[in-house]
Amino acid sequence: MPWKEPGKGDKDPWKSGGQQPPDLEEIFGNVSKRLQALFGGGQGKSSSNGASGGSSGTGGAFLLVLMLILGWVAWGSVHVIDEAENGVVLRFGKYVRTLQPGFNLTLPQPFETLTKVNINNVRVVEDRGHMLTEDENLVEFVYKVQYRINNAQHFLFQVRDPELTLRQAAESALRESVGTNSLDAILEGNARTKVRIETQRVLQETLDLYQAGLQVTEFNLVDVNVPMQVREAYSDVIRAREDRERFTEEARVHANSVIPEARGTAARIEQEAAGYKASTIALADGEASRFSQVLTEYRLAPEVTRKRLYLETMENVLSRNRKVFLDVDSSGNILYLPLDSSADTVDPSRIMPPITGTGAIGVDSPNDGSASRSKSREGRR
Repeated sequence: MPWKEPGKGDKDPWKSGGQQPPDLEEIFGNVSKRLQALFGGGQGKSSSNGASGGSSGTGGAFLLVLMLILGWVAWGSVHVIDEAENGVVLRFGKYVRTLQPGFNLTLPQPFETLTKVNINNVRVVEDRGHMLTEDENLVEFVYKVQYRINNAQHFLFQVRDPELTLRQAAESALRESVGTNSLDAILEGNARTKVRIETQRVLQETLDLYQAGLQVTEFNLVDVNVPMQVREAYSDVIRAREDRERFTEEARVHANSVIPEARGTAARIEQEAAGYKASTIALADGEASRFSQVLTEYRLAPEVTRKRLYLETMENVLSRNRKVFLDVDSSGNILYLPLDSSADTVDPSRIMPPITGTGAIGVDSPNDGSASRSKSREGRR
């Protein structure tokens, strides 16, 4: 609003002729009158104007102070606690009770004080450390602990620094778990899950013993490795271990391929030996049976049986000879043919040498010469 407007005069506040600001005493007086009218204090009047003004100012001030006290009490006594929080009430610095989520009342300060604690928020602590394994090797761990508050009173008053306590307890629990496992088992991952679960269990037991008011929700091993100073040497050890496993696997594959083949060969040899045994026994039984039959025939006809045996024996012997003897019909001369080279391709069993009745080769007897020659020709054919 401009200070000077046409037809409205000068409204400069710095000039004496302008509008003056309201008086504070007048404001308090109006408020007092209204409060007196509200509480029924304005019915009686004083005999003099001065006395009436003094009592009116005193009553208004008292009511104002009373209203301020009521507002202060209402402001410090009414509390709304969120669903994820708990309220810890202290009376003159001493723990009295814990308030649950919702609308709650307390005494105003300094009689009672309220501290709100978030119990649903998951907090994270990450740390690292060097620890000795069961086989006295040094290993470096980077671990992360997730936790939340499960008891607001214990969290605020039982331990001085809950997070520092959690760090120290986690390191102690991890050292205890690592000390019962070897370095290879931890680095290869076989025992890593076991170490993580065991560490979380021991850590929770320690926090419960301290009454720290903390609940561990998760314990994770972010990184597990040997220290930087020996990492290269340990990499060589890992490569050697991998080569050992590879050679072992190759040897196992070779054994799986050779052993079945050897077993099959052994089984085949055993079967062949069993067959040879059976055939030899059968052949021996047959020879014995044949000999028994020949003996029976020999006892019945000795001369004929003896001659037949002689002829069979000579036939068997001469059939393996490379030289061929031929009988000439009209004379007693023996013709020799050099058939050594061609005898290799000729079946000797198909050539029957001439045998005389008296047992001489190539000599005809007067009685059975013609019969032996005919048999010789039939054998050659």
